Amino acid sequence: MENGHGAVRQLRYLPAIGSAYGVEVLTFAALRSMDTQRRRVQPQRPDFHVFALVGSGSGTHEADFRDHQLTEGGAVWIRPGMVHRWSDIDACDGPLILFRPGFLPGFTASEATTPACWQLDRQRLSLALLAAEHLGREHSAAAHTPRLASPALLSHLLAALILRALPDTSHSTGAAQPGSRHTEVFRTYRATVEEHFTDWHRVADYAQALGYDVRTLTRATRAAAGTGAKAFLDQRVLLEAKRLLAHTDLPVGGCARRLGFRDVGNFTTFFRRQVTMGPAAWRAAYSTAGTRGV
Repeated sequence: MENGHGAVRQLRYLPAIGSAYGVEVLTFAALRSMDTQRRRVQPQRPDFHVFALVGSGSGTHEADFRDHQLTEGGAVWIRPGMVHRWSDIDACDGPLILFRPGFLPGFTASEATTPACWQLDRQRLSLALLAAEHLGREHSAAAHTPRLASPALLSHLLAALILRALPDTSHSTGAAQPGSRHTEVFRTYRATVEEHFTDWHRVADYAQALGYDVRTLTRATRAAAGTGAKAFLDQRVLLEAKRLLAHTDLPVGGCARRLGFRDVGNFTTFFRRQVTMGPAAWRAAYSTAGTRGV
């Protein structure tokens, strides 16, 4: 995708030799050594998950229009389709794990509600780093001795790492618990939104397709994601609108059509209701901020 800031790289999951198990364990140092041209500082959109822990050092990272300071104890979870860039990780150290969608089943609700970056306290960081080290050793053993390879074991170790590192808000008493009916309904709703948000803009469309009523989807989404079903849907459409405006040269009318709006007026009204300015004005403001390095 092209705009005034250059291309957004579409990154495909291409495992290294010996890492054909759906997961790969690296470090920030390894990323720097492989990326001598510093392409990591440019916007990129992976089709896989990136999970990282900052064991030491500091830096900066941008994910879907939000800047994040990285310090010791920082956790980063980039999900497929997110536009992000490693603004400055020259002084960061710690594990960096890449894994395919579907390699870690059952985390749909966490993917939707966990921020791109958050902070762990010292005790939780220590435990998370131990979990990452265990995953790294098993991954290395699988790569060097294929008879020891166990994708199921790697998947369980990755799940343990992410469960250990998830922010405390994911375990609040008001949140839907894994395996609950609300969680299962929300997972189904979220997956269907991801598939149809450019065509279906009403919660009633999803309710009809999934065999639920609107109130059921609203309750489940509020329990799992902390917001109503309509707000969740609107935020997904808005995020894609911002990605198109920021990272492509599509005119506003083209963005509207790509997102399923019948005319540019409806799209402008929708966008303005969400961010208090029209799409053309938002694009101009984002472009100006980018040229200042903000």
